[in-house]
Amino acid sequence: MEVRIVFPSWSCLVKLPRRDVLVFSAMNAEMARTRPGALRRGDVVAVVAPAAAVERQYLERGVAILTALGFRVRVSKRALERDRILAGSDRVRAGELQGFFADPEVRAIFVARGGYGCGRLLPLLDFNMIARNPKIFVGFSDASFILGALVKLGGLVCFHGPMVAMDFARGLSEASLGHLRALLSGELDGFELEARETLHSGSAEGELVGGCLSVLVATIGTPYQLDFRGRILFLEDTGEKAYRIDRMLVQMRQAGILGQVKGIVFGGLRPVDDSEQERNLIRDFVAEATAGLDGPVLFGIEAGHGTENFTIPLGVHARLDGARRRLVVAQAAVSPR
Repeated sequence: MEVRIVFPSWSCLVKLPRRDVLVFSAMNAEMARTRPGALRRGDVVAVVAPAAAVERQYLERGVAILTALGFRVRVSKRALERDRILAGSDRVRAGELQGFFADPEVRAIFVARGGYGCGRLLPLLDFNMIARNPKIFVGFSDASFILGALVKLGGLVCFHGPMVAMDFARGLSEASLGHLRALLSGELDGFELEARETLHSGSAEGELVGGCLSVLVATIGTPYQLDFRGRILFLEDTGEKAYRIDRMLVQMRQAGILGQVKGIVFGGLRPVDDSEQERNLIRDFVAEATAGLDGPVLFGIEAGHGTENFTIPLGVHARLDGARRRLVVAQAAVSPR
């Protein structure tokens, strides 16, 4: 199988001093996030299946792309197991994920696919051990459960980005794949993503957190709910009707969450039937649910479901520029090796 990959040049680099630990101050609380080490060609990267069952053909296609990038790929031994709709039992999936964090040879962990099941693993994970063994972790969708817990409980910078048996297998654009490689290798000291629209103007900066909207709503009231105070909130989702998007945003607003953040940026919000009418309804509901907040609200960056899915680091400092319709990440997300 021949895989040809071309990486584009990048003109949006921002040079900043590098630090292994990023420190934020919000609501009088100091927080430190550990940046994982940068990836190099020849590094060992792991593929884990913490959620729904994985199809072999898609897993193999995605692994071929990672191999073509120059990495030595180690797939979890039980990645193709099935337990009802899941990729093995909760303890098996949690054990394989935790084992990769403990393995000193593994430099990065990529999620095979989402779907459902990551939230079931959180009580089974040792986040103190994970914090002592920081690694690049890449995934999105249902993996937002793990992304949020790694930021909050593990104190790690992690990566909302494409998954091996999904996005990689179906074919990432050259721009998206090049962005991922440059971000994880430390070649990017910063980047910008343009939104389609500014729903509410202004500018703001803070720690970037978030992920799949329905997953974040599912964590409300649990020990895994993110600290939203003073943050820049990123939201995306898929397969939801407009009224369900509205219901979740109303819940977040009534819970006081939307009033705590400094700004919000929305990625893909792909409706269940992909209809233009539903898309327009979603946009209107988002504008209404976020009206009157203190910070800017941007809509439609190329991140998440139904987009090019550019990788976004979570747990880093970011800025929203409503006038320019930009999400700006102005620091490296990995530490040099």
